This record gives sequence, C-alpha cells and structure tokens, in this order.
Amino acid sequence: MTVFVAFLRAVNVGGTGKIAMADLRALAEKQGFRDVSTYIQSGNLVFRTDMDRSQAHEALNSALADYFGTTPGAFLRTCDDLRTLCARNPFPDADPKQVAFVFLPEDAPPGALETMVAPDGEQAVALGSEIVVHYPKGMGRSKLKLPALKPGTARNLNTLRALLEIAGNLAGQ
Repeated sequence: MTVFVAFLRAVNVGGTGKIAMADLRALAEKQGFRDVSTYIQSGNLVFRTDMDRSQAHEALNSALADYFGTTPGAFLRTCDDLRTLCARNPFPDADPKQVAFVFLPEDAPPGALETMVAPDGEQAVALGSEIVVHYPKGMGRSKLKLPALKPGTARNLNTLRALLEIAGNLAGQ
C-alpha cells in the first residue's frame, strides 16, 4: 500500500475553492483511500491506497470535479518523492518559511526560468516537476513574475516537512 500526499491547487485561498477539511477527508474516503488526514486549511491531504499514482490521481481529481464543478488540480507525491525533494532543496540556509516548493503537473519546460522577473531578489531552481523559489522578503508581498508557476501550487518548506512527517509515520518510516 502506498502513502501519498496530495497538494490541491486553489483550495481555501483568496475566497476560491472552499472546502472544509472534514469534507475533503470524507471525499477522499469515498474514493477508497485509507487513513486519510489533512494538514492546515490549504488542501493538503495524506492517505494510503492500493491504487497506483495515476489511478489515485484520477480518482481524486474526479471527486474534486464533482464537488467543485471544476478540477482545481491535485499533485500527488510519495514519501520518497518528498524526502528526495527536501534533500535537494537548493536553498538550505534560507528561512524555511521563505522557501516555496511549487508542484507542477509535469516537468518544468526548458527555459522556464528565463522570463523570471524578481524585483525583491527572489531566486528559483527547477527540479523536474517542481520549481523551488526563495522569497528573501517573504512570499506574501512578493512581486515575482514567473509564468511557469501558474499551473502549479506552492507549499513552504515548513509545510512540506510537516506533511513528510505525517506521511512517513503513516508509512511506518
């Protein structure tokens, strides 16, 4: 049985995609996911399933589309994926709340960072299907322009570590 962490896009932010975490857990359980838990109110879901990644992704996206009338987007990662991602953090000395991991639906295209406009000294590194951004003045007020981030969803390093701990405990790691 595989443990997945799902990062939902555009859930409970900016007044869009409202869903109570209890409803999100119930929605996931109806898909046959087990040991379902959520973390904070921004659409982070941890669960176990016998489904492979593709099947779990399809089941979750289908359920979300039924709930919202549209698919907000879900990005599934395993414990190993997250552990590897944390180990590859290109900004290890930065404040963890100023480092965002942006999960993308596919690998960042070549040249994805070339159009970046970073007025506050932001830095970004593409790591396959994630782009890691360091926001030295914080994410909330940043004026960063990077079109490659648009289809993704971001979580800071503190959130990523917390979710990895939850998922690792569930996986017995």
